[in-house]
Amino acid sequence: MKHLLICILFLLLFTHVNAQKTTDDKLAMQYYNEKQYDKAVVYFEKLYDKLPDAYFVYYFNCLLATKDYKTAEKITKRHIKHSTTNAHLYVKLGLVYKLMGNPDKEKDQYDKAVKEVIPEQSTIFALAHSFEEVELYDYAIEVYRKGRKATPETYPYYYEIADIYKKKGDLRAMVNEYLDAIEFRESELYTAQANLQQSLGYDDKNGGFNNPILKEELQKRIQQKSDKTILSEFLIFILNQQKDFNGSFVQSKALDKRQKGDGTRLMELAKLSISNENYEVAERCYQYVISKGKDNPYYDLANIEKLNANYLQLTGQSNPPTADAVALNANMETAIKTYGISNLTFPLIKKSALLKAYYLNRPQDAIQSLEEVMAQYSFDKNLLAEIKLDLGDMHLLIGNIWDASLLYSQVEKDFKYEPVGQGAKFRNAKLSYYASDFKWAKAQCDVLKGATTKTIANDALDLSLIISDAIGIDTNAAPLSMFSSAELLILQHQYDRAIARLDSINLVFSEHTLGDDIYYKKAEIYKRTNQYAEAAKMYQNILEFYPAELYGDDALFKEAELYERYLNDKEKAKQLYQDMLVKYPGSIYVVDARKRYRDLRGDIVN
Repeated sequence: MKHLLICILFLLLFTHVNAQKTTDDKLAMQYYNEKQYDKAVVYFEKLYDKLPDAYFVYYFNCLLATKDYKTAEKITKRHIKHSTTNAHLYVKLGLVYKLMGNPDKEKDQYDKAVKEVIPEQSTIFALAHSFEEVELYDYAIEVYRKGRKATPETYPYYYEIADIYKKKGDLRAMVNEYLDAIEFRESELYTAQANLQQSLGYDDKNGGFNNPILKEELQKRIQQKSDKTILSEFLIFILNQQKDFNGSFVQSKALDKRQKGDGTRLMELAKLSISNENYEVAERCYQYVISKGKDNPYYDLANIEKLNANYLQLTGQSNPPTADAVALNANMETAIKTYGISNLTFPLIKKSALLKAYYLNRPQDAIQSLEEVMAQYSFDKNLLAEIKLDLGDMHLLIGNIWDASLLYSQVEKDFKYEPVGQGAKFRNAKLSYYASDFKWAKAQCDVLKGATTKTIANDALDLSLIISDAIGIDTNAAPLSMFSSAELLILQHQYDRAIARLDSINLVFSEHTLGDDIYYKKAEIYKRTNQYAEAAKMYQNILEFYPAELYGDDALFKEAELYERYLNDKEKAKQLYQDMLVKYPGSIYVVDARKRYRDLRGDIVN
């Protein structure tokens, strides 16, 4: 019984002590977090006496906050004496001497910390972080360099030192640490790229790192260490990001020559240049590969792709010179004869036919060439569908509407639930529209509103709305018949007749509802014939008389584009893009309008 009473008393005493400890700890932390250090220090003093290692940092910080530097000095020295890895504690003691106004003693402690630190990763990190916490960055760099000296082949601390240089604002030194990391181990390239992008920011306007230092330092190193090809690869990466394809071509070509390569890098750059509509650089890339000779594995492909690039460059012009189209078509036909009919030359065959039909006014020749190719060579069903759609378009060009419809229907039947089949279905709907069968055309468009391809769905929706709005309550389809026939004339490049037909709608039907559609189509014609000022007037008419109709936001955005790209009035373009953001905030053009407005204003967006 006596022993039981003693155990109970001991248990009660232990519980009381623990409860008291828990209460003191909670109060201490509460005051500490509330920055009431004068109250917190009372509790931490008691807690520190019982568990010095657990509460040293809190007690130390409270002593500094309450300016009890003598006690802070005392407990720090005590911990240095009893700790085996105490280098980081010298930093705290140095901070005490700084606050006491004793710079000599302060410096002695920092120097002692660097001198006595054990060059192991954990202790290096602990001491460097201690220096970083009090913004003693040069000491932190010195610590990491000591660690690097001890483990140069395993862990050289490049990223840690680079991060400190960033905090110091020394971007050039930071960049060089990352470049050292890449030279140290090539597999560090992607990590270094990610860190550099985060540190230097990203320039939305120029599409890459927004600080020129990186490019400068890379170019210096490449000149000094031409054998380090990874540096050239990194510079090419940056140049491509910034869309400096001329610079990328120079570096890629030099690297290919240095490595005695087969031109793979130049073929990839050509594709990238084409996707960014830089056809001049693409042509230079292909020409370089061609110059390597017929034994090069890319020789044939480079010849074909060069002509494809030439085609894209020519057709990207609103009204390309006929002589250029003639010369390009001759080169294409020569290549087709050289290589024969195959999947390799199929893009040339198709483009040659399109040149004849749409740029050389020879649609009958284009149709004949495609039909001959179909008779001589068995294409897979997807390529065959492309040919049939092109043939249908060409028959439409010369007025063979039923031949066109037959070809479209064949593709639609073979690819009923696929995008190419939906495209054929929309073409057939347009044929019905041109033939003034508006009820059938609208029914087909309403089905296509749910097409998997967004472009087809949007085009179908637009055509359906045009038919609904134009026919209206009185069901008078005559104005729309004239309008659809004008659209067919535009497709056939009969622009003068198309404008005359559009203007006649206003004369014959004074109360029709096609005003904005007519202005929009006339603007399209004027753009195709390089009459940009006239096109801008058409868009302005839509904004003045039909701002809330279907083409309101289209007209405003396209007018802004005209002033930016063709009429050379950046201020006017900037104002129009700004109007776009205010007047049509829900438009699909808002994102592009905002970006172009910022570009014209000269913003750099990180």
